[in-house]
Amino acid sequence: MPRRGLNPSAPRILTNRTPTGVQKRKHVPTSRSIERRGRGIRGNVLPTGVPAWQSRSDAFDRMAILAFGDIDAAWHKELTKLDIAVDDTPKIRARNPQSITWPPEVVADGPVPLSRLVPAGLTQAGEPTRARIVLFRRPLELRAQRPRELILLLHDVMVEQVATYLGVDPETIDPTLRG
Repeated sequence: MPRRGLNPSAPRILTNRTPTGVQKRKHVPTSRSIERRGRGIRGNVLPTGVPAWQSRSDAFDRMAILAFGDIDAAWHKELTKLDIAVDDTPKIRARNPQSITWPPEVVADGPVPLSRLVPAGLTQAGEPTRARIVLFRRPLELRAQRPRELILLLHDVMVEQVATYLGVDPETIDPTLRG
């Protein structure tokens, strides 16, 4: 049934009468809200509970926790005051851009930092802060082709950072460290 003089893209609202005589408004889906140019239903493709629904940052966080699990299991007592944080991109620069030298608390791949160990300290208000390892998500993701490679890379980076935090060699933390 053609609707003359009305906006064709506006949703149609129909009025229904209930047995009590009270009018109830019902939204009827239009072709615009259901289907666009004959390409199928618009909306969520996957249910919210499946792993593919997660964002890249959620998946990265899950992989970082997996990679840190073995280290934490072996060194839990020493790591109770260490936090793990994730930042999308590094906001630090090399000390000397010509020779690309990084301080020992930064793990880098050439000119690109992959993570940084931030030591415990005080805030501007004088409150104590905990030490934390900051993982830079995008540079790490770009260096791994598959999720398994990313987990291994995260593990190696965290082994180096935990070793720096504890003041020991990385081989002490994980004797199977891939160099």
